[in-house]
Amino acid sequence: MSSCVQLSNWRVLKIWKNEDMNLDKVFKATLSADVYSLHSIQNTEPLVLFREGAVQRLDALLAEPQQKIEAVISDEEVIKWAKLFMDSNEPVLIFVTEKHGNYFVYVQVFNPHNLHKYTLLCGEEETYSLSFAACVKERLVTLLCLSCNGCIYETLIPLNQGKLEEKQVLVTSLLLKTYVSGNVLKGLSFAILDKDHVAVMGTSLKAFKESISVWNTKFQTLQTSKELSQGTSGQLWCYGGKLFMLHGKFLTVIPFKCEISSLAAALGKLKNIQTPGTQTVSHFVNWGTFQGDGLESQDSNNLAPLKGQSKRSLRTRRNETKSQVEDSTNKEFLSGIKDASEKHLEQQLSKFLADKRTPEFQITVGHIVTELVERCKAEPAFYPQSNLVQLIQTQVLSYSLCPDLMAVALEKRDVHLLQLCLQQFPDIPESITCACLKVFLSIGDDSLEGTNINMESVIGYINFAQDKKMGKTEIVQNGFSPVLLEENNFDDKLNKPEDTMNTTLTCPVTPQKAALLNAILHSAYSETFLLPNLKDLTVHHVILFLQYLHFLYEKCSENASMTLPGPCPPTLNQIMDWICLLLDAHFTVVVMIPEAKGILTSLYKFVKAQVWVYSELNKIEGSLQQLQKLHQQRNKGLYSIEVLELI
Repeated sequence: MSSCVQLSNWRVLKIWKNEDMNLDKVFKATLSADVYSLHSIQNTEPLVLFREGAVQRLDALLAEPQQKIEAVISDEEVIKWAKLFMDSNEPVLIFVTEKHGNYFVYVQVFNPHNLHKYTLLCGEEETYSLSFAACVKERLVTLLCLSCNGCIYETLIPLNQGKLEEKQVLVTSLLLKTYVSGNVLKGLSFAILDKDHVAVMGTSLKAFKESISVWNTKFQTLQTSKELSQGTSGQLWCYGGKLFMLHGKFLTVIPFKCEISSLAAALGKLKNIQTPGTQTVSHFVNWGTFQGDGLESQDSNNLAPLKGQSKRSLRTRRNETKSQVEDSTNKEFLSGIKDASEKHLEQQLSKFLADKRTPEFQITVGHIVTELVERCKAEPAFYPQSNLVQLIQTQVLSYSLCPDLMAVALEKRDVHLLQLCLQQFPDIPESITCACLKVFLSIGDDSLEGTNINMESVIGYINFAQDKKMGKTEIVQNGFSPVLLEENNFDDKLNKPEDTMNTTLTCPVTPQKAALLNAILHSAYSETFLLPNLKDLTVHHVILFLQYLHFLYEKCSENASMTLPGPCPPTLNQIMDWICLLLDAHFTVVVMIPEAKGILTSLYKFVKAQVWVYSELNKIEGSLQQLQKLHQQRNKGLYSIEVLELI
């Protein structure tokens, strides 16, 4: 039984087995730094390459996901290519970086654990590299660089080296010029087929037609080529005697077989490309059909199989880590959670949090929360909210570390705890997010009075004193009315007195509920998994949430910056995304019911008014740009008065 690991949002690792059908239930681990790619070869431990150049083994990361990752490469240095190889039963990871047009090669070996850095000189000074490929054999790395001028350059890097100098320079030599009938082939990407053959995907500079071609690097000859009439993404992979590339909307699979290179075979290829030698047979395969061969349509950089020794479930991993923690000084505290009183637990927890944090702090906190939640499930009357809040505020927890915590909080309708989790957990499943939304929309306003809720996200645009006195929140718009603005009556509206232009906008929910809904707006989600869960909302909840989102949208429109005041309010993009999501999930129902007619009409009128305003601003954009140029060109001295007339 094989397992897979996938990278999402650059920091979240998802691990699942073949029988897992719901990604919400698979194990997730949130890392402390952005990942560039995942790498794995059969019978080796998967490796994780971070964007800052550090390389870690996957098992070590899963044992402590939030461990600090050191920066290996310099500032502004960006990884352009990376690949893992196996040589002499030892893994070798090679990656290339670029900074200000300069290229650097890093070679990471693991026995002993050393990282070598080289400066790469890629061909002519005016060229830059588009793609890289490499192979490793007998402790020698052959690195190929495809440049923008259609040339492939080669450099050799020996692995058996002692102490290197501080500045090692790799000089490349010209390996191949991709000339087709006197025309340069501008390469996009390429792959090594064997020691004497490469496949190059590129565009002819004269015809501007994309094609894939196979070249003999030993004799500098073109073996065969095929035009890609439907276009391509420029990505090319080679695995198991087959080339893989995207062609139009399909995946193209090209089986190939390379014979021993000889001059006769190379010349024969030029005369008749169908003679035996490098044989290429292409057939187009639909994505669904291609997956039937056992390969998944996932990014190869973000998907890697786990080796057999690492095939363990989340529960097993927790038990192994827990056994290590119980041997430490916290063993007594963990074992006493099952029967200790809440007062005693609070005292022990305060003592634990006051101590200096150890490397096992995050794991220990995760086990404490897990034990508390298990007891809450076994004893319905037991619910140490203050202890759970303290543990969440340590900012070392994530949903994957304690997945049952939010389920218990939802059962208890503990909106304070749910708000904290939404604000601090980056990996909450969309089903849990929607469950929190249902609780926030359905809970009574009386129940929220006196509840400890973080109000930072609403203090900038809601008047609490007025809300308490009048039972509603009033917001006065400054000179803009969200009504249907037509071109023939907009000037008349602008000429009206200011008092007639000010309209009162009422917030449809209390400030406490608004703060809870803002936590939902700030949460991360995937639209694919969120939409099915949003369909479970009732019509009343959909209308109420749409009204609040409409209120936020109108409030944003009062400012030229289209932002809400306050320390951490929802952004305009978040507001618009959630409006679109709700309408997508409930469009048929919302259009049919009379209760939704008012909010839909208001949204339509307001958006149409905004489109009209932006259209008018676009008309004078050219004039404003010319004025800015004039302002930059003239030297006005210390003091001047200018009159500019727009015609």
